[in-house]
Amino acid sequence: MAVKIRLQRHGSKKRPFYFIVVADARAPRDGKFIQKIGTYNPLTVPATIQLDRQKALEWLHKGAEPTDTVRRILSFKGVLYLKHLLRGVKLGLFDEAAAMQKFQKWHEEHEAHMKRRSEEHRKARTGNRPQFAAKKVETQNSTEV
Repeated sequence: MAVKIRLQRHGSKKRPFYFIVVADARAPRDGKFIQKIGTYNPLTVPATIQLDRQKALEWLHKGAEPTDTVRRILSFKGVLYLKHLLRGVKLGLFDEAAAMQKFQKWHEEHEAHMKRRSEEHRKARTGNRPQFAAKKVETQNSTEV
């Protein structure tokens, strides 16, 4: 049985929300699935991704094939990098502690980068708003004689 890690669409019309699921390749897109491993909301900036890394890693080790979009999501969250490091451990290139240290270093750098991007987006969004300046209305006190 060919197993895929793919997106399952939910949400209303023009408002997509996806579950990241493990499903049989022959099952329909929104049909039966084996396990739900996360969610993906492309409408937020940046896109909101919640993923169980351990479950995704287990399914990748079992041979599940991610679709193109899910592959990008897994890469973004570091699952594919972690799989790469664990393969190095299996081949004896370094021990598991070194692999976890490399992953933690990457994860901290990635989180800092994402926080910086989020701040830049927030500043750009607030910078593009029109600024309404309060005008002072000067009243002239004229005395008519």
